Amino acid sequence: MAADPPRRFEIAPCPEPQVRGLAHELGVSEALAQVLVRRGLADPERARAFLAAEEEHSPTAFAGIEVALATIHAHARAGTRITVHGDYDVDGICSTAVLVRALRALGADVDWYLPDRASDGYGLNARTVQRLAARGTRLLLTADCGITAVEEVDLAQSLGMEVVVSDHHARRADGTLPQAPIVHPAVCGYPCPDLCATAVAYKLALGLWESEDGASAATPPASRGSTPLSAGAGHQGASRSRYDPREDLDLVALASIADVVPLLGENRALVRRGLRALAGTAKPGLRALLAVARSSAGEVNERTVAFALAPRLNAAGRMYRADAGLELVLSEDPARAQTIAAELDRANHERRHVEQRILFDAERQVAAAGERAGYVLAGEGWHPGVIGIVASRLAERHHRPFVLVALEGERGRGSGRSIAGFDLLGALDSCAGHLARHGGHEAAAGLEIERERLEGFGAAFAAHAERALSEEARVVSERVDAVVAGGELGMALAEELAALAPFGCANPAVSLLVRGARFAERRPMGEGRHVRFTVLADGARARGVAFGGGTSLPVDDGKPADATFALEVNEWGGVSEPRLVLRHAQPAQAQGEAQAPDPAGTQAEELGGVASHSATDQEELVLFA
Repeated sequence: MAADPPRRFEIAPCPEPQVRGLAHELGVSEALAQVLVRRGLADPERARAFLAAEEEHSPTAFAGIEVALATIHAHARAGTRITVHGDYDVDGICSTAVLVRALRALGADVDWYLPDRASDGYGLNARTVQRLAARGTRLLLTADCGITAVEEVDLAQSLGMEVVVSDHHARRADGTLPQAPIVHPAVCGYPCPDLCATAVAYKLALGLWESEDGASAATPPASRGSTPLSAGAGHQGASRSRYDPREDLDLVALASIADVVPLLGENRALVRRGLRALAGTAKPGLRALLAVARSSAGEVNERTVAFALAPRLNAAGRMYRADAGLELVLSEDPARAQTIAAELDRANHERRHVEQRILFDAERQVAAAGERAGYVLAGEGWHPGVIGIVASRLAERHHRPFVLVALEGERGRGSGRSIAGFDLLGALDSCAGHLARHGGHEAAAGLEIERERLEGFGAAFAAHAERALSEEARVVSERVDAVVAGGELGMALAEELAALAPFGCANPAVSLLVRGARFAERRPMGEGRHVRFTVLADGARARGVAFGGGTSLPVDDGKPADATFALEVNEWGGVSEPRLVLRHAQPAQAQGEAQAPDPAGTQAEELGGVASHSATDQEELVLFA
């Protein structure tokens, strides 16, 4: 592991009486109580609710969902063509699959369309709307897109289609919404506004299943199919009595983790239940995907999704078209599923090679540009489906926001990633005069731009970042959830901390600070890509591992270090043992002011992502652009 520059340990206030009181009230260790207090869960009832992860809301909590449900049921009963228009990332694939499965169960005449990243771009466009109208679509149901497609929805309606929008993205900067029924957690005042698109689709499917109109559509027509689109195919619906939307919680968990939504509130409950469903999934496609990723279904967790399943499912839309991913998810044929999963695995390997070439080129541009608050980089021949991953790696490595643009002819497609404390979508809004089109989130966004506007956009983006990025946000900080002694780093605490899972955005893996630790007995693993070692602290010994940095460690053996770790239960060869996964370490004497907790410190940052990496697959958490 390469030596990092010293970081600021960020340790939130944690009054000892609160810690002891919470530990006593819940019957947990003081280390876990520290974590809960620092994460704003000092109240015992709130802490219990968080640990239970049972929050759930009715689909009727979406304001206006009744209109959307009635519209869908009317078309299902009438047998008119319904097209689900999704997106090319994991969330778009899974949300499309959930809605297609629900509509099949209603006996609807349903097909789908997934846009091509290169030729269609993100979301609805006028050409696709016109094609769907010509092919006979009478209800256009969006999944993971549509909330900004005001003109496209108007066009669809002018061509004789009704439209229902299901989405979770930010609305347009001017606040204008499509004039159609909308199912959107933030727009519709849903109690959990941060659902991913697949969770929105799941709630819509639940609403269709539970509603009185749905009950009257129990048995589908005997033989109804749909004429395939270039990226979709109809299917005879299954009997409603054999359909239960909760069977698709595995897809909800997969998409929620892949789309990096905050794992709090109902999201946390959905992902916890969904991971259990994924471990026992009956879907041939997901089982085949687990097999090619060399993952055991019985040991599925959030890292399996983030580093093994999501990258392979995303590879179809990044390198070619996303249709293969959707076919895999919907497939009921194990042999066909195995064939598709193997194709996705090959596409993912190809994606990695392409990614490395772009990364090397981008790093050369960073070095030539020098120190900036934010970067816009561009290249001829860069693959538009891969630049988002490269932007994510650059943002993590340099701790600055990045936008990468793949140029082709007189236009370019861009993808950006941000860091904590910087609103990327807000930055693009401020530079909108240079852009042909843009959208996304605070952390990830996409854009289209004319080549001649690129230089001006780069200057405007850097200037905005210089103004908006505070000095505090520019310094890499290391979040600390609990300060522990070496003797606490055992199996009991590892199992106790597992109750905080699933980990991810807004609920990161627990970071434990051990002061004055010493490293010893380092040994290479994974063909020299990783290193295992012994951690000595307060007279206790523990096994440690550092992933992805070769055989080096940030501090020499035997030298005192202040180090942060994730503590996990490691399963290997049928044996369970506690394992420390190194997050950061620096010489104890080099920390200065950071050595002691600051009782007046600010609340620790919630850094997104899964802290500990898989030893066999060092994938980034997948973000969409």
